[in-house]
Amino acid sequence: MTAIKYELIKTCKQTGARLGKIHTPHGSYDTPMFMPVGTLATVKTMSPEELKEIGSGIILSNTYHLWLRPGHEIVKEAGGLHKFMNWDQAILTDSGGFQVFSLSHFRKIEEEGVFFRNHLNGDKLFLSPEKSMEIQNALGSDIMMAFDECPPFPATHDYMKKSVERTSRWAERCLSAHSRTEDQGLFGIVQGGEYEDLRKLSAKDLTSLDFPGYAVGGLSVGEPKDVMNRVLEFTTPLLPTNKPRYLMGVGSPDSLIDGAIRGIDMFDCVLPTRIGRNGTCMTSTGRLVVKNAKYARDFRPLDENCNCHTCQNYSRAYIRHLIKCDETFGIRLTTYHNLHFLIQLMQQVRQAIKEDRLGDFREEFFEQYGFNRPDAKNF
Repeated sequence: MTAIKYELIKTCKQTGARLGKIHTPHGSYDTPMFMPVGTLATVKTMSPEELKEIGSGIILSNTYHLWLRPGHEIVKEAGGLHKFMNWDQAILTDSGGFQVFSLSHFRKIEEEGVFFRNHLNGDKLFLSPEKSMEIQNALGSDIMMAFDECPPFPATHDYMKKSVERTSRWAERCLSAHSRTEDQGLFGIVQGGEYEDLRKLSAKDLTSLDFPGYAVGGLSVGEPKDVMNRVLEFTTPLLPTNKPRYLMGVGSPDSLIDGAIRGIDMFDCVLPTRIGRNGTCMTSTGRLVVKNAKYARDFRPLDENCNCHTCQNYSRAYIRHLIKCDETFGIRLTTYHNLHFLIQLMQQVRQAIKEDRLGDFREEFFEQYGFNRPDAKNF
């Protein structure tokens, strides 16, 4: 028995996008889906009740950060991450690998793992496949991620090949160290950068290990969006059709739609919460920077086509005032709206797949959002 199962319900005749359902120990969720990120066991400024209110299903937490604060032993003592943060739906934890490679400039990659410095106080740390599994098993997430190397973009073919081979060896070690297979599913991560032959090699290695799900890693790390789409086009067909496919770190509206068209089922990103804290909002007609002066007397909602709590009750002028005055309520309102926007967007994507019209929906959305304009501003 596996803790995670995927049910393929329908394939869009127009695009090949997948409509499905992922079954976890803490509920079943429709896909394609967007997953809010709660790095430190909280989605910034949002309560669990508000996340449910906007339709969140699975949310993320971060292995590396929770290892440092408060420590995985404390979370385990609390009864696991679900009880610790009062979230009774599914949780996905990443492996900690991305943070090791992005936050620590003093790192040394060896076969046994990575030696690096704590980004908070400079202490020496060591993270290996076995340690990542120990931490994630203690956290008790529904979906765990294998420990991998996340190489930068661009990287040479020679460096990427060695990295892919190491990631495959680490994936085997993760499977061997994973001690809670009955209630935690472990996903493998396909790497290979922009190189098709290396993506094929990585996918072949990882699918032979029969993980219950697969992520496409190493994207949204600085490459142009046309490169990301091209990589997805030759990578997702290499993954099993009866397993969920997860694109890590992607959350802009255009990339969610383009990813779904290319066979992705699950997405996550800090983008909606991060830009919300900076006063930037996603709306049905494009990006809106509400803290700009032109909204000082604008008493319309952030998005006149949105039915979220923020848009039904508060104006641009009021939200701008709050943000300019550094009032926390302002960024709570923009964060709520942005997460609601993306979760509703994925609901629209699922409906379009049901109706075999996701390609048409993409064109309509891009036109309304303004992506087709020469001066379009993306995130």
